[in-house]
Order: sequence, then structure tokens, then C-alpha cells
Amino acid sequence: MPAEIAPDAQIAIVGAGLAGLRTAEALRRRGFAGSLVVIGDEIHPPYNRPPLSKEALAGGVEFEALKFRQKNSAITWRLGSTAIGCTPAEVLLADGSAVPYDGLVIASGIRPRHLPVPGPQPLSLRTLDDAVALRGQFSPGASLLIVGAGFIGCEVAATARSLGCEVTVTAFDAEPMITALGVELAAAMRAHHEAHGVRFVLGVGVAEFMSSGVTLDDGTVLEADVVLEAVGSVPNTEWLSDLGLDLSNGVLCDNDLRAHGADRPTVAVGDIARFPNPRFDDEPRRIEHWSMPADTARRAAETLLADLTGSPAPTEPFAPIPSFWSDQYDWKLESQGMPALGDAVLAEGSWEGECIVEYRHDERLVGVIGVNRTREVLGYRDQL
Repeated sequence: MPAEIAPDAQIAIVGAGLAGLRTAEALRRRGFAGSLVVIGDEIHPPYNRPPLSKEALAGGVEFEALKFRQKNSAITWRLGSTAIGCTPAEVLLADGSAVPYDGLVIASGIRPRHLPVPGPQPLSLRTLDDAVALRGQFSPGASLLIVGAGFIGCEVAATARSLGCEVTVTAFDAEPMITALGVELAAAMRAHHEAHGVRFVLGVGVAEFMSSGVTLDDGTVLEADVVLEAVGSVPNTEWLSDLGLDLSNGVLCDNDLRAHGADRPTVAVGDIARFPNPRFDDEPRRIEHWSMPADTARRAAETLLADLTGSPAPTEPFAPIPSFWSDQYDWKLESQGMPALGDAVLAEGSWEGECIVEYRHDERLVGVIGVNRTREVLGYRDQL
């Protein structure tokens, strides 16, 4: 028979974002009665990040409007505490203290990537404090240069235009958001931004950052009052370097979110977890979508408790359907599945307005994106 978890057992959750919070809640729901310690480097309790580039940035960034309601009070929070190392027995913190654990949840997430070019580091947008600093520089007539044309960059561009800023977006990519959307829908999004006054300088990299802009690889100088760098993310894995895990891109896990190479029961959740999803193929991937923290939290809690007791692991394959949305001007993009794995096919509407785009790989549906077609897109979940 499976062993019971000792009443004094402790689980350490490193990362006080949505994934860490949902994992702690899932552990309590499944009956874990030991100690739960959640460690976070920010001073703020868990809060909602997607609005930071959209409505919160436009209307004023207020923590009370963004914080998540916590469903369980039996959690110890170590906020403003940065994990700097980890052994198979304890998490080491920057203040010199350590948190022992019987089970470990890796929920340390991601941080903004910075280009390896000379010059002063520009602003980035990941945290509440980042958003406050950025919002303070948005005023009618102010010029904003965004380096990077992914979703964060394009959402900030739309928000800044609504506040009266002059906006330029530069990126090495040929179109904005091209990896996620495909060429045709990405080109339509660029045209929509241009119709709202955004200028794009695409297909060229950055050679140097300046205090008032950038110099591009072709010698072009782009000047602005505010420079925002939004060129992707880096997983926060440095604190795990002594555990023998595969950290080549996040934390490599099996389908149950169990970290490969760990000596003690260890799982990873949210943006940092790289795992295979049999709904699509057997390639382990990190997925930075809104739905992933809650989906991975539920499975990771089940796996961790099974490992702590010696019980059988879950039998059903973990096959979540990733989803995200993006608000840009009057267009709301909603996605289900993994569009980046397929080729885009216009299913309904037109590229220039409301539409549904299916993404197929070897004639199999792997994703769908709708522009202002929420109900129809949700209906695709059964097909996926």
C-alpha cells in the first residue's frame, strides 16, 4: 500500500506567480496537510500579468485591481525572497536563509530577454513595477520606440497609441507576431497597426542602444523619448544549476511534469516547464500561454503527491489545449491549440477584418485563431 505523507512534510514552491498559487491550491484540494511555503522574489502577492500591457497600462496600474483572490489561507508566503540556489534538501535564499523541502515545485517562470548589444539597457515589461515605470512616461505626444514585434510589443504599441503617443516598432522579423500567427494574419495585423498610426521598421537587427533610441544594423538611427525592449523571454533556472536537471530551455519534464534528473520529488509548472504534449506530438516544449499555469498546476500537484507517497502516477496522458488572447485596438485575437505548428488556412471572413484562421499540419487541425470571433473559436476545442 502507498505510504502516507508525514504530517510534518514540507513542500517548497519557488515562484509566487499564478502557477505557484494554483499549484499550492491544488495541493490543498488534494488533501496535502503538511507545510506549504511559496517563495517569490517580488514583494507583491500573485497578480494578473496580461493586463499589464493592455487595459491596466492604459487606465493606470493598480495592484488591488490585478491581485488574485486566494482560495486557501494555509500557505506560508516568503515574498521579496530570491532563490539563489538549491540542493536536494533545501532551497537557498539571497538573505542567507534556507527552506527545507520534501517535495519541490519549480514555478520560477521567466524574465525578459535582453539583446547582447552595447549601450544602456532600455525598459522592459514583465512585472507590476515595470508597468508603473512605463505608464509614467506615456503622455500625448511622447515618442515610444519598441524593440521587438511580438505580442507584448504590439499590445503596448496599441495601448500607447490610445494614450496619444507616437509609436515606432522595430524588429528583425519580417512581420509582427509572425511565429504565432503566420505570414498572412501577421501582415494583416501590421496593416491594422499602421492604420492606427504605428510605424514599423522590420527585417533589421539592433546594433546599439542609446539613451534616446537605437542604431540598427544597417546604420539607421531611430530616436525616441522612451525605449521598450520586448524581444522574448529567458527561463529563471540559474538557481537550479546544482540539481543535475536538464535546463537547456526551461526545465525538461516528462508528461506528468516530473523534472528529469531530480533526486527528490520535483515538478515544474507554468512558463518554465518543458514537457511533451501527446495531443500534438512527442516534442517537449515550453508554452507561455495564459492557460498553462492552471493546467500544469493541477497535473503537477497530482504527480507530486503520488511521488511523495509512492502511489501510482496519473494514468491519463496530460494533453492540455493551450489558449491565449490578445486585445489590440478594436481587434480581439483568441487562440486555441498550437497554431505555430501548422500552416494557416483562412476558414471564414477576410484577412483584413473579422476572421477565423485554421492551422493544419499534415491536414490535421493543430490550432485556430479568431479575430473578433470568440464563440466560434471556443467551438473548435472539441475538434482539437
